[in-house]
Amino acid sequence: MVDRELGFSLWLDFIERDFLENEFSSMIEKGIINGATSNPAIFASAITSSPAYKEQLESLAGKSAKEKYEALAMQDIKTAAQALRTNYEEGNDGYISIEVDPFLSNDTTGTVEEGKRLFETIGEPNVMVKVPATEAGYEAMKSLLSHGISVNATLIFSPEQAMKCVEAMKEGIAASETKVNAVISVFVSRFDRMLDSKLEEAGVDAAKVGNYNAAKIYAMIESHKVPQIRTLFASTGVKGDALPADYYIRELFASRSVNTAPLATIEHYIKESATPAKLPLDMAHIDAHFESVEKAGINMEEVYGKLLAEGLVAFEEAFEEMLESIK
Repeated sequence: MVDRELGFSLWLDFIERDFLENEFSSMIEKGIINGATSNPAIFASAITSSPAYKEQLESLAGKSAKEKYEALAMQDIKTAAQALRTNYEEGNDGYISIEVDPFLSNDTTGTVEEGKRLFETIGEPNVMVKVPATEAGYEAMKSLLSHGISVNATLIFSPEQAMKCVEAMKEGIAASETKVNAVISVFVSRFDRMLDSKLEEAGVDAAKVGNYNAAKIYAMIESHKVPQIRTLFASTGVKGDALPADYYIRELFASRSVNTAPLATIEHYIKESATPAKLPLDMAHIDAHFESVEKAGINMEEVYGKLLAEGLVAFEEAFEEMLESIK
């Protein structure tokens, strides 16, 4: 559940038309969520598996695959934004994110132009444009914010990426003449899926790297004390049964933070009792764990680079497969 007193927000990492037109509003009204996120993979799954898009797709015959996708996606984002509008107007988040074409991740100008076009076409103030944290992306974030468009920086794995986002966002926010907010989406579970088997062989505690890395980045972002910038914990779904389904929500429960999670994860989370705030963690404890990780033969800088590269490719592949399916 959302905890406004603490400043903890829970956003739904899921988009699908039938769901948006039914259960979504109920979750908002009950205070379970106060925002939502999407990405190319989520839209690919929704558009290719749900019959709810069939009628609109048929009406778009003759359009390019990307034009079809954008028409479908923007309608869903607009629906979600309108459902969340009261939250937004009350200062209770109320944001929904739409990501720019993942093939623009190294194109600042293209990202800015597409972000502005999507935002203006959807026509709702509580839309966040999601931009990957690449060198081109940092400049795009600054530009979009300066034009009054809120930003969700995505695919953050390293502290260096997060700090580059903060600096770019601070400049953009200072130049904006309207209300803007920004979140820095720190990916969590992918670290553990990549590293746990090797760490367990070396006698190092599993399922810790993702949380500790995220906790470190959270502390760094908070140290800048920018009210419009918050940490968003992403990639918080659990694979398999080794961990509780809501593990990454509970372990990263913190003031002035957002956690975006899949529907099944949130449904599991709300069945249990509330959790006390877990962050901030003791930095010496975090550093000690990463010393153990390094002794196990793992170079975190290489891990950061590999996860970012894999994330960019995964979004491109999902986007390409989705476009192919709706040609």
